[in-house]
Amino acid sequence: MKSVAFFNNKGGVGKTTLLCNVAAYISLHHGKKVCVVDSDPQCNATQYFFEDDDLLNLYSHSDIFTVYKMLEPLSLGEGYNDNVVVKFAERFGVDVILGDPRLALTEDLLANDWSSARAGEIRGIRTSLAFSELLKQLSDYDYVLFDVSPSLGAINRSIMLSADFFISPVSLDIFSLKAFENIAAWIDGWWKDWENGLTTTRRPDLIPKLSYSRPEFIGYVTQSYLAKRDREGQRRAVQAYENIRQKIDQVIIDNGLAEHLYNRPFEIGTVPNLFSLVPMSQSSHSPIFELTAGDGVVGAHFAKVKEAKYIFSVVAQEFLERTQ
Repeated sequence: MKSVAFFNNKGGVGKTTLLCNVAAYISLHHGKKVCVVDSDPQCNATQYFFEDDDLLNLYSHSDIFTVYKMLEPLSLGEGYNDNVVVKFAERFGVDVILGDPRLALTEDLLANDWSSARAGEIRGIRTSLAFSELLKQLSDYDYVLFDVSPSLGAINRSIMLSADFFISPVSLDIFSLKAFENIAAWIDGWWKDWENGLTTTRRPDLIPKLSYSRPEFIGYVTQSYLAKRDREGQRRAVQAYENIRQKIDQVIIDNGLAEHLYNRPFEIGTVPNLFSLVPMSQSSHSPIFELTAGDGVVGAHFAKVKEAKYIFSVVAQEFLERTQ
C-alpha cells in the first residue's frame, strides 16, 4: 500500500479537485483499490463525493464514523480507534473516510503531544503516529490518498509523518514559490525534532511498531492556467504564467525537495482551466472525465470532457510511476 498526501501551503489551488479525479482515474481505469481520507476540516472532498441528501442523513447519526472519530479516543486517553469504517463513492469508484469539521478540535491535542514527542515521551510519540495506525488498518488498499488543509499545523504534520509521498497542486503565481520554501523548511524542522525524540526516549521498547518516514516529494501539478497551442499543436501556458512556472523548479532545487525525483521533470502534468466542467462535476458528484448528458453535458462540453479524460490520464499515469 502506498500513501500520498495532496498538499500545498497555499490554498485555492484546486487540491481537492485534483485528488478526487486522480483517485477516480487510478481506480476506474487502472483497477487500483483506493481509499481517500478527507482530513481537511473544510470537508470539500466529502462534499464532492456524496449527494447532499446522503450527507444530511449520514451526519444526522451521532455514531457516524469520520476522520475525527479516528482521533477522538486519543483525546480521551483511550488509545487508537481500531474500528475504522469507510463509505463507498460509487461514481468515483473509491472508498472514503468521511471528513469532519471537528477534526480542527484535535489541533491542540496533536500540537501539545508533539512537544512531548520531541522530548522522547512515549505518549507524544504514540499520538503523533495516529495516522500511521490508520494506514495500518487500511493496508489492504493499493493507495490511500490524504486530502489535507493548506496548513503547516499539527494535523498535517502527523499526516505527513505517516505518508510515503506528497504531491503539490500549484497555481502559477508568485505565492506558490513561497509555499515551496515554507514546506521545505517546515519538513526539515519537524523531522529533526522527530528523530531527536526517538533518539532520546528512555523507553524505545514502547514505541508503537508503526511505519513513519520523511515523505518524498514526487512533483507538482500546475492548474487553472490560461493556455494556447504552439505551432506544433502543443498546449503552452501564456507567457505571464510560463515565467512563474520556470522559476518553480529552481525553488524546489534550492530548498532540497528534488532529491527523490531521480532526474524526472518536477512537473507531473498540467490541468488547464476547465471552466464550467468543474462546478458541473461537483454538483453531479462525478469525476470530470465521466460527465455525461445526464449531468448536463451539451454541445462543446463533450469535447472538453474528452480532453479532461486525456489530461487526467497523463497525470494519473505519471502519479502511478512515481509512487512505485
